[in-house]
Amino acid sequence: MTRGQLRVFLGAAPGVGKTYAMLEEGRRLRDEGSDVVIALVETHGRAGTAAVAEGLETIPRAVLRHRGLELQEMDLPAVLARAPEYALVDELAHTNVPGLAHEKRWQDVQALLDAGINVLSTVNIQHIDSLNDVIEQITGTLQAETVPDAVLRGAEQVELVDLTPQSLRGRLADGVIYPAERVDAALSNYFRLGNLTALRELALLWLADEVDSALNRYREEHGISRKWEARERVVVALTGGPEGRTLLRRGARIAARSAGGKLLAVHVSGADGLRGPEPGELASQRLLVEKLGGSFHQVVGNDVPRALVDFARSVNATQLVVGVSRRPRIAALLSGPGIGATVIRESGDIDVHMVSHSAAARTLVLPHFGSALSVRRRLLGFGFALVGGPLLTAGLVAARSAETITGDVLSYQLLVILVALVGGIWPALFGALLSGLTLDFFFISPLYTVTVATPSHMLALGLYIVNAMLVSYVVDAAARRARTARRSASESELLASVAGSVLRGEDALGALVSRTREAFNVSAARMRSEGEDLYADGEWPASVAPDDPAFTRLPVGERCFLDLWGRELAASDRRLLAVITAQLEAALEHRELTETARGLGSLAEADKVRTALLAAVGHDLRRPLTAATAAVTSLRATDVTWSEKDRNELLATAEESLASLSGLVTSLLDVSRLQAGVVGVSLEPVNVADAVLPALEELELGPAEVELEIPAAPRVVLADPVLLQRVLVNLLANAVRFSPDGIVLSVSEFAGRVEIRVIDSGPGVPEQRRGEIFVPFQRLGDIDNSTGLGLGLALAKGFTEGMGGTLDTEDTPGGGLTMVLSLPVAAPRVPASGLSAVAG
Repeated sequence: MTRGQLRVFLGAAPGVGKTYAMLEEGRRLRDEGSDVVIALVETHGRAGTAAVAEGLETIPRAVLRHRGLELQEMDLPAVLARAPEYALVDELAHTNVPGLAHEKRWQDVQALLDAGINVLSTVNIQHIDSLNDVIEQITGTLQAETVPDAVLRGAEQVELVDLTPQSLRGRLADGVIYPAERVDAALSNYFRLGNLTALRELALLWLADEVDSALNRYREEHGISRKWEARERVVVALTGGPEGRTLLRRGARIAARSAGGKLLAVHVSGADGLRGPEPGELASQRLLVEKLGGSFHQVVGNDVPRALVDFARSVNATQLVVGVSRRPRIAALLSGPGIGATVIRESGDIDVHMVSHSAAARTLVLPHFGSALSVRRRLLGFGFALVGGPLLTAGLVAARSAETITGDVLSYQLLVILVALVGGIWPALFGALLSGLTLDFFFISPLYTVTVATPSHMLALGLYIVNAMLVSYVVDAAARRARTARRSASESELLASVAGSVLRGEDALGALVSRTREAFNVSAARMRSEGEDLYADGEWPASVAPDDPAFTRLPVGERCFLDLWGRELAASDRRLLAVITAQLEAALEHRELTETARGLGSLAEADKVRTALLAAVGHDLRRPLTAATAAVTSLRATDVTWSEKDRNELLATAEESLASLSGLVTSLLDVSRLQAGVVGVSLEPVNVADAVLPALEELELGPAEVELEIPAAPRVVLADPVLLQRVLVNLLANAVRFSPDGIVLSVSEFAGRVEIRVIDSGPGVPEQRRGEIFVPFQRLGDIDNSTGLGLGLALAKGFTEGMGGTLDTEDTPGGGLTMVLSLPVAAPRVPASGLSAVAG
């Protein structure tokens, strides 16, 4: 059976028209002769959506009961039995009612696809699993219902249903999306202009990335290696030299000229690990790439030009930026065309930019003849030449004859090779010259004179010395590469140790400084900024002279320094320290950004509270003000004669509205006092039963609404009686609102504390969101704007903690939420009231 195809309509926010677009496409398919059914569509009471759904066959929904409620879900078995060509399934991220075959609706869709049914579905950008944390940062709301990215990326088509934020807010204000009573809160919270703009950009970027991935998949499947200029991708080749910064900035400017251009930096390292750049320079260039908004890549390859071109083709690059060679001209003449010329020849249809820079070679530079061998090995080489030469000469002179001259020459050549193996180029040159003179003095006529009789003898001596130089050069190069390999291994081990310390959770700055002290075997290390130690490790002397050879200071950024004390550092150590300072600079920048973000976080929280307060004042306070104003205005009207009954009703309306307004203002003042930390608390022994009765009377709750489970023996707590009553009123009011069929209030004592439980059997609150119910102005969404400011539980928790108690949540067995108020036990002082003997 051929698997069905999935087509998803993606939206940035609710109300952009995803369901409408899906239904229109369904009607188009039906008109073209396809078999189309509506498996499930949520119109949310929108007349336009319901109208476009008319005329399409609809599969009846399955009806289920859950926690006393009758709920409707998609009837998956009925859709499978109907086996249409196309099924329309709304809200892909929806969580099914317990009891169905699958937990999530997207799993139902997978079952339809497996059955060969094509599916059209809808989803909002906030429901994509990988974007969950980003959405929470933007909107302040954690999405409980998500769809795995693999499901969407496996769709044959994802279509963005786009609408500008201004147009969406206009639709919301016109009542097209939500009922009128929800509009104000929605506009002030989730549907703020900034939120919608960010969500729209996120949707566009996600879809662009998906299109880019689909393009790469298509090119791979069809073996297409030539570039497709869908958008500019600029690859900058880095060698680790000082010209890298110039190349990166040039590449960034090229990428910036085209909207959506992408910057990629690549460094090719040799397969043997020995073609190493300056690690400090390369590390700082990597940081620069990130600051410029690009990405850094490292590939391995002995053929650098080929590796560069292959990488550029693999990322579908359109531009390749390469620096002019830094090699001296004599080296370029001897070794042929450089990397840049080879890249140009191999690049094909990729544009190559050859960028000149200050490090490019412009003059003739002589090759360097320094030795990579240690001083000890060079001295040993000279000693071997001085000792081995006379010994070899003595032996050869004793066996000298006219036929042994060839063997004599080869023996001295072997001696020079051995000297080169031991001591390198300079001892080899000394040994070659010494053995050449000895050979001429003892074995070439006229004997015992240093005389070059014929030009051929001079040529032979020159070739002799050249052979010695070539052998010693090979030995020296091998020694240099071995030393480089050992150095690279130790550097890699050090950097891996530092990175591992940071990954294990250690403070980045502290880990870098501590590991630096250990790796370079110094007595002390510290990070300083403006005369103060940011971090110090080891024992520092009372005073350190700046010119002390054992003291080293390296700049880190513009304002900080890394100080080391204990020994004089070699040049190779300073080379590796450049990497450490680059990492320290990144760690400092990260710390500063974290501190800035932490400061902005408190400002954001304050702004969120102010926004919620404005929304609450603009909506919740408007109702009692409007009602009271209308009642008073009507009573003052001179053109209407009111009956006594109407007058009393208007007065009652005004009185109730003003009382409600007074309560709201009191709650606002209370939460302001809590946030300012100026709540006055007067603790005294209070009988819990005597605190419950006034709370029930204030809310006008009786046995039909509240079942009491209070033991006959008094339960006396140390609390403020006024605040305790306010806490109980808020908890009871909240429980009754969400559990209209009745609640339970129980009192128990455990481990020196009295626990008061307010138990409801309502819908409950997901565990991951329970912390939000104690946040001021939070009602877990904007679904209900008729229940006050959302301050009740915030005040209850604040008052409870002010009295030295705790307020927590528990699951109610069978469904619902239990609020647990815990207060310390006090010696009983007040006799129990008549309520104390009541047991539910």
